[in-house]
Amino acid sequence: MPRTGSAGRSAGVDPEQLWSQAERPRRGRPPAHSRAAITTAAIALADAEGLAAVTMRAVAARIGAGTMSLYSYVPNKETLLELMIDQVSGDHRLPAAPSGDWRADLRQFAREQRTIMRRHPWLPAALSARQTLGPNALAALEYALAVLAPVGLEAPARLETFSLLTGFVASHVSYELAQERAVEAGGRPSGELLDAQDRYLRSVAVDGRYPRLAEALAVPSHDSAPQAVFDRLLDRMIKGLTAGV
Repeated sequence: MPRTGSAGRSAGVDPEQLWSQAERPRRGRPPAHSRAAITTAAIALADAEGLAAVTMRAVAARIGAGTMSLYSYVPNKETLLELMIDQVSGDHRLPAAPSGDWRADLRQFAREQRTIMRRHPWLPAALSARQTLGPNALAALEYALAVLAPVGLEAPARLETFSLLTGFVASHVSYELAQERAVEAGGRPSGELLDAQDRYLRSVAVDGRYPRLAEALAVPSHDSAPQAVFDRLLDRMIKGLTAGV
């Protein structure tokens, strides 16, 4: 069963036990399942039904195992979530080494993050609960730090920059997905909703109470395609990350 502290809460994930120790070999018959197979089943469940659907019971049913038997592979749901995050982190398509153009490399890295988060819509929320970094996440981090090496930031600042960039991507993808869910729920094309929002803002801006909003709306609109919006905000983010260096 999952370990809990004195207040009844989970004791958390021990990174040394999770990542530094291989799965303990068993005596007798080979194990019927593996941690990797359980993780893959949990990811498929989260992709299809959302993170809330990922319970030990549901994952066990998906692989045809008893719920209690899962705890011999994965001690609790927190650990399972860590395994899920790290497995999808392996989807990053990273070059062997940075190109030397750190802005282009960082931009491409963020686009990879966005692609993975959109492929696994539960991931942005899961990252906020992550407690440790597994081997795939560490490989992505190491690459990003190598990309940032020429910028002139101190090593701790490069770590913070990576965190800020990942937080931006996760937040933006969460917004994109929320907008898409709203469109699906309302049954209206996204273009119609955007037009309605634009008409509303313009109507409230003309009475003089919001002069700065009126000034912003007077400028021709930028490309509102999701990829174009992301790229535009990403460029601003990258400029801000290294301002004053």
